[in-house]
Amino acid sequence: MKRMHVLISGRVQGVFFRAYTMETAQSLRLTGWVRNLADGSVEAVFEGKDEDINAMLDWCKKGPPYAIVREVDSREEPPTGEFRDFQITH
Repeated sequence: MKRMHVLISGRVQGVFFRAYTMETAQSLRLTGWVRNLADGSVEAVFEGKDEDINAMLDWCKKGPPYAIVREVDSREEPPTGEFRDFQITH
């Protein structure tokens, strides 16, 4: 089990980044959340199997159509198992 806290910057708001992130995370059986930040970036927390987290991080580097990802800053945190599913939060 692995947990990653991720900040994604670039043109990542107004391009359905959160919705695509949720869809991708759910397809990888990850739990956690994603949200927009006031500075125009997107923040997310993912928990799941190592290989699924790695696949999610690879996806975050590209993002959905129309997104322009400039930077993905990720840090590993201790997994907590606190999430039941993956959600968009505010």
